[in-house]
Amino acid sequence: MQIPTDLETYTQWSGMATIAFLLLAIVSFVFKWGFRFRLVGVTSFMAVVTASIFALNLGLFTRTTVPGAIRYSLVFDNAADKVVAAVPPTITESELEATLRQVAADIKSFGRLDTPQNQFTIRVRTLVHPEPGLSQPLYLGQLKRSLDLGAEETPQVEIFAENFALLPPQ
Repeated sequence: MQIPTDLETYTQWSGMATIAFLLLAIVSFVFKWGFRFRLVGVTSFMAVVTASIFALNLGLFTRTTVPGAIRYSLVFDNAADKVVAAVPPTITESELEATLRQVAADIKSFGRLDTPQNQFTIRVRTLVHPEPGLSQPLYLGQLKRSLDLGAEETPQVEIFAENFALLPPQ
């Protein structure tokens, strides 16, 4: 089931519900209804929900898109310094470099375990089938960067050209 992620619409509807509950709470105080203090609680809760949805709308979906990158699947992540992504065997070298940079942009270093080398390695692999019924992983390239978020260094991209020769012809 697909859940729509249009948080701006949700914020507007939640804001309107908050205003409606506020007006109802004011009316309940004017007419001295017995549940008027419950309406104050509902209005306060709705204000918190509206503020939370608005905050999610501001910062939830900041995604960097690298031109030329293709779709990948994350197949391994040790939550420290190693990540492996899988791509189709029809990838080109330029798409591989862009995809490596896309994976690096998507996977941040927040909360990763520190290692003595302080080096974050992202490897990209594909599956080749040398004979029927046999699958073999083939690493096509890797990207290394510092685990330090403050370090502004360019990541080292290494493409394994010898492994590209083993890919099936397109």
